[in-house]
Amino acid sequence: MNKLTVKKNKSEIIYDSSVEDSKHISVKNKYDLFINGKWVKAKKYFKTINPSNEEVLSEVAFADKSDVNKAVSSAKNSFEKYWKKTKPTDRGKYLFRIARILQEKAREFSVIESLDGGKPIRESKSIDIPLAISHFFYYAGWADKLEYISRSSKPEPIGVAGQIIPWNFPLLMAAWKIAPAIACGNTVVIKSAETTPLTLYKLAEIIQEAEVPDGVVNIISGDGKTGSYIVDNPNINKIAFTGSTEVGKNIMKSIAGTDKKLTLELGGKAANIIFEDAPIDAAVEGIINGIYFNQGHVCCAGSRLLVQENIANLVIKKLKSRMNYLRVGNPLDKNTDIGAINSKSQLKKITELVESGIKEGANIYQPNCELPAKGYFFKPTFFSNVSQAHRIANEEIFGPVLSIITFRTPKEAIEKANNTCYGLSAGIWTSKGSKVFEVLKQLKAGVIWANTFNKFNPASPFGGFKESGFGREGGVHGLLPYLKN
Repeated sequence: MNKLTVKKNKSEIIYDSSVEDSKHISVKNKYDLFINGKWVKAKKYFKTINPSNEEVLSEVAFADKSDVNKAVSSAKNSFEKYWKKTKPTDRGKYLFRIARILQEKAREFSVIESLDGGKPIRESKSIDIPLAISHFFYYAGWADKLEYISRSSKPEPIGVAGQIIPWNFPLLMAAWKIAPAIACGNTVVIKSAETTPLTLYKLAEIIQEAEVPDGVVNIISGDGKTGSYIVDNPNINKIAFTGSTEVGKNIMKSIAGTDKKLTLELGGKAANIIFEDAPIDAAVEGIINGIYFNQGHVCCAGSRLLVQENIANLVIKKLKSRMNYLRVGNPLDKNTDIGAINSKSQLKKITELVESGIKEGANIYQPNCELPAKGYFFKPTFFSNVSQAHRIANEEIFGPVLSIITFRTPKEAIEKANNTCYGLSAGIWTSKGSKVFEVLKQLKAGVIWANTFNKFNPASPFGGFKESGFGREGGVHGLLPYLKN
């Protein structure tokens, strides 16, 4: 039997592996584009690989400009001919069907998400897929109640929504975008990320099974160029993008002067603030969840730990002890805490930024664990003795790397937390409720957690300020961008 070894000081703790069986999943050797309810061949295909072992999972269609135009034309035709005229209750029924079928196939989707993206199976099974399902259920319920949130007594959809999703939460990000769009009566052209297209194409199979009318949801794949064709298409009425700040800025430039609506959910460099009166053991668990969840591939990750100076040594000591028990390895092993880095290019970026932290004088800590010989893996890492000037304190690493910065007073903590171009999320740890409210109203962040971190709910809006973007997804707020003003 395979063993998983965790070294703690001079002793070793041996864990038996518990690998999720992947024999039950169905992944095609090749995926075409999903346009107008049918599978459409492309001129070019690319390989999608398993980042934990570098093996090819499937070949996927690479959409060019003509393919994007076909998808947009299909969406526009579907919108004009019948979807905008479909009864809201019927739109809700289609969403409910999608949710129910996805619920039945949750295990298969969980395994594919971990294979294609590298995240631990226990996260896919307990977070990604259940949250995606709950978003479809949630917006199914809103489809016939839009008049309660709209300024108009007869809310109208905006038309064709062009949606571009990232690789860190493929199915969940698709649910965030598709569900509210079609609940409001819009049609969709959505593009997957290059490295994680499989669960989106599996969702296309569910859309067929749910008998959603042809052209309501069109699913394509490709690179950034493919995304630009969506953005620039004149028949697109709304763009929803989740990804890097750099690309978000380019999208804003591209649609300037048009009447396209836009929501952007971009990068982040969240501050996770630990005050001296915080429940320390709980806070340490929050730190772990805040930065090492999904290998740190989280835009709202608590990648900057702001800890009050007089408890810093204690927090660091407990953090080191807790990190020694983190298990890095096979994403399909239910014991794995930290899976594979999503791609070779992302691993290179993480490595380069960590090296910059060492060169600039920060103190690095990594637990003594062995990484798999094959695949893209990186040890959970934190830096102490970090200043505001360090690159690792300013740039989004998007990996399992934490920067620890100390502060003396709440005022200093707030100033340091806000000293970033980003404003997506933050965390506060304290035993005093009054301090929570006093601090949170001064933080420039879209989502703020108190005595917890990385908790999501379909009824709660999510989004940022500054270079973290604008607009909200989730909750009632997630419906508004898909309705005419």
